Amino acid sequence: MTTSASVPTGSEAAIPTGGTVTDHLVDANRRYAAAFSDPGMDARPVLHVAVVACMDARLDLHDALGLELGDCHTIRNAGGVVTDDVIRSLTISQRALGTRSVVLIHHTGCGLESLTEEFRHDLEMEVGQRPAWAVEAFRDVDQDVRQSMQRVRTSPFLLHTDDVRGFVFDVRTGMLREIDPAEQS
Repeated sequence: MTTSASVPTGSEAAIPTGGTVTDHLVDANRRYAAAFSDPGMDARPVLHVAVVACMDARLDLHDALGLELGDCHTIRNAGGVVTDDVIRSLTISQRALGTRSVVLIHHTGCGLESLTEEFRHDLEMEVGQRPAWAVEAFRDVDQDVRQSMQRVRTSPFLLHTDDVRGFVFDVRTGMLREIDPAEQS
């Protein structure tokens, strides 16, 4: 297995020609900024909710959850797993910015289901340094959601752990399926 970055096949048509992808993003931002007007919001989410989700490009969280700009804090990483850094972000979200609810969203067909901690070993062999972080790979998405809910609910740093709910987003149907934290797979 190679750990080096490569351009995914099948999506070449989405890559703009002439200039880099970043150049095109910066150009898009210029157009956005030209029509931008300050919405007058502060950093406190209107709905007092933080959403932790996978970084998968197929998840359009705002559309899938009916959210508008300013409604929530969104924390994304590979797998949507609750790591120490996610706890850090949730702690700031709750203690400094007033969120009270946490929604966790994993999804079907996640790339972490095909990785193992061997990925870290391969990476160490490739670059000569072992990463300090865990891959957080999993085989059972439902059980990983339960584990993430448990990590949030037992964190001593979080003020509000009574409204923590976990879901699996189906990338083929767009539907959320709620995970019962007490049920075992």
